[in-house]
Formats: sequence, C-alpha cells, structure tokens
Amino acid sequence: MYLKRTISGLLTLLCLISVVYAQQTIKGTVYRKISSERLSQVLVTNLHTKAIMMSDELGGFTIKATIGDTLVFDKNEYTPQRQIVTGYDMVVYMQPEIQLGGVTIKGQTKKQELNEIMSDYRKQGTFYNGKPPALSFLTSPLTGIYELFGKTPGRAKKFAQYTKMELEATEVDRRYNKSFVKRVTGLNDSTVVKFMQYYRPTYDDLKLWNDYDLINHIKSQLEYYRKNGEQADKLEKLY
Repeated sequence: MYLKRTISGLLTLLCLISVVYAQQTIKGTVYRKISSERLSQVLVTNLHTKAIMMSDELGGFTIKATIGDTLVFDKNEYTPQRQIVTGYDMVVYMQPEIQLGGVTIKGQTKKQELNEIMSDYRKQGTFYNGKPPALSFLTSPLTGIYELFGKTPGRAKKFAQYTKMELEATEVDRRYNKSFVKRVTGLNDSTVVKFMQYYRPTYDDLKLWNDYDLINHIKSQLEYYRKNGEQADKLEKLY
C-alpha cells in the first residue's frame, strides 16, 4: 500500500512539473536602448527549441518558450541581445552598434518617394490615376474623358500599377530576407542566395501567413530543394 502511494505521489509530482515547465506563448516588445523607439524586424530565437520569430512593425513578438529558456534578439546594426525568460511578458532593449568615422543619412522611404511622384502627376491635372469613377462623367464630363484617354493619366495609371508592385515587393522583402532565411534554414551565404532565388513567397501568401506559417513553408521548400539538389530550381515549386 505504501509503495502504491509513493508511486502515485511521484506520478502526480511529475505531472505537476510537466505542467509548470510546459511551453507557453511568451509575448514581448523590443525597444531601442534608452529610447521609446520600437524595433521591427528583430529576429527572435529560442536557443533551447530553435524556434524563430520576427518582431512586427510595433516591435511586438510572440514565441513558444519555457521559463528559463534563453532568447536571442538579432537585428542589423544592433548588438545581439540574450535574455532569459523569467515571465510571460518581456521588455527587451537593444543597443545600436557604434560606427566610427561614418555618417548615416536616412533618406525618404520608398513609399514616400513613390507617393511624391504620384503627387506630381496630380499637380499635372490627373486625380484618379487613369481610373476615373463613373460618377466623374456626370459631375465633370471633360475631366472624366481626360482621365480616361489623356497621356498624363495613362502614365499615372501605369505608374500606380508599378507603385503597387514595388510596395508589395518591399513588404515581401521585409519578412522574407536573407538574415531570416539563414536563421530558419542554417544555410551558408552562397547556398541561401540560391535557395531564395528558387523559392520566394508572394505578397498574397504573406497576407494570409503568420511567422509560424512562413517558417513551415520555408522548411517544406528547403526539404524539397535538398532532395532535388541542383535540379530544384528547374522543378515546380511546392505550395
């Protein structure tokens, strides 16, 4: 009887331990050190499970981890930061790398540049980017005809299409970049470039995927790529 009670007690204790140490979803925010600036595109890696995530535009991240796990935070131009998980809400501060003898000038973002060009088109008298609504023909027939057949609106329409493609490509590059893919795949520089040329998710894909989905798709494509070797780039991609 005593032995049964002892075994039962041990089993209960093990169950409690497993519950306590089971992986939980850790949430947190990454900031620039001594600042309220939040950092996006920070790679977050759990050294214990090798799980990888990336911080969003507001510096927020979520990752599966256990109390006591060590997370590594990595971003270009910042010193990598290691932090032990002590709770389910984390605040992380990253130190910018100090670069001597150089001056960094931040220009306009691509979106700002493209919007500025579209603004120039509007100054030339086009208001609908070459796609006038039906109502414009009733309120201002001449404007509607000009927008539909004029040369400037036609160029504006083409540029608007180009702008859409560029901004979508920029969003893909934000989430699917060399640093992120290297961390997920473990590939070296030359091989990761070949793999990224073989497989690149679309903007429509990424609208539907979170980071876990993206990582799973990368791993699936990598397995296929490795099995087919150098012929992988000539074969049909998996979806």
